[in-house]
Amino acid sequence: MSPTSGKEPGTEPGTDTAADGAGNLSRAGDLFQLLRDGRARTRAELALTTGLARSTVAARIDALISSGLVGPAGEASSSGGRPPSRFAFNPAARAVLAVDVGATHVIVAVTDLGGNVLTEHRLVQDVADGPEAVLGRVVEEGKMLLSEAGRTPSDLAGIGIGLPGPVEHATGMPVKPPIMPGWDGFDVVRYVQRSLPVPVLVDNDVNIMALGERTAYWPEHNNFLFIKVATGIGAGIISSGELQRGANGTAGDLGHVRVPRGDEVLCRCGNYGCLEALASGPAVARELARQGLAAEKGGDVLRLVAEGNLQAIQALRQAGRDVGDVLATVVNLLNPSVIVIGGSLGQAGEHLMAGVREVVYRRSLPLATSHLRIALSMAGDQAAILGASQMVTQHVLSPAVIEATLQATG
Repeated sequence: MSPTSGKEPGTEPGTDTAADGAGNLSRAGDLFQLLRDGRARTRAELALTTGLARSTVAARIDALISSGLVGPAGEASSSGGRPPSRFAFNPAARAVLAVDVGATHVIVAVTDLGGNVLTEHRLVQDVADGPEAVLGRVVEEGKMLLSEAGRTPSDLAGIGIGLPGPVEHATGMPVKPPIMPGWDGFDVVRYVQRSLPVPVLVDNDVNIMALGERTAYWPEHNNFLFIKVATGIGAGIISSGELQRGANGTAGDLGHVRVPRGDEVLCRCGNYGCLEALASGPAVARELARQGLAAEKGGDVLRLVAEGNLQAIQALRQAGRDVGDVLATVVNLLNPSVIVIGGSLGQAGEHLMAGVREVVYRRSLPLATSHLRIALSMAGDQAAILGASQMVTQHVLSPAVIEATLQATG
């Protein structure tokens, strides 16, 4: 089983024949997808929905019950005789370890298969300390949290990890991450699996933040952007309901798009005028320090804004305009229905948002903005945890993986 790609070999569907054997189990994963909405159903209701014979449905339900993924959910009303039993998805059947690695922090959480956070812990940890130091703490903390949640490593369905840099999703390896010395090409999956031998999926942190925010708060929107404004600036792009990673996993790297106002501003990437060099937390802090204020990092900007400092508020609003300059082009190109602003600077609320909205609604095409909503993150610092959990469950609960699991244990 590939630990990162999410693609599993499955049996090709054929005609519905015998209700037992491997052929039956190989299609139980498809039936399971009907139950993932959490609504309880009887065997008869499932047979009516799928068009399968009741005996076939019964055999597949039995296989899913044996796996623990489906459980009894009471009885339906009866017009006579014994009431039929109902069955529903059991999200407590397995656990997920969800990890958000930031520039200076790590959040580790245990969730169930429904994305419900059972327990979590935030650690102070510099990503520049290197992969073995950071991932060693992740594994150690993960085992402790599993125990705290009353679960064991054998209950783990998988592990999802978000990293603050470009990631080749197919392998889980970071690719030339600018703030992660020692991480380039490091085999994150293999390192973690030495201690916890389960599927491990790794992605850029903004991608999983987009997954988490959309799943929890905007599930009806299939064209969705999540913009992280913090130490760096990036976007998670969901188009037609699918996360877009691009050819090499760098889709959404807005931080190094040129902003006309910054022609003389040098970015850490070596180019001039990058959005990150003007509108990130450290960039806004540098501007305020140039004006004589005590500011070294994004947290200082938030403190000054909370104190009502006019210079900080104006600088943050200008950062919003710079972000809006880039987003106006993105809106015309991708036509999202929702843009969510998150990251540490997003915590400053409407000051940053005012600048973003001012430029996006002025510069984008009227048709592209006629139904566009620009909102602050509602998931906050849990967006990445929710997304890491969702990334794992999308993989382990997919029809092919469910079928392969049932065949292996059947």
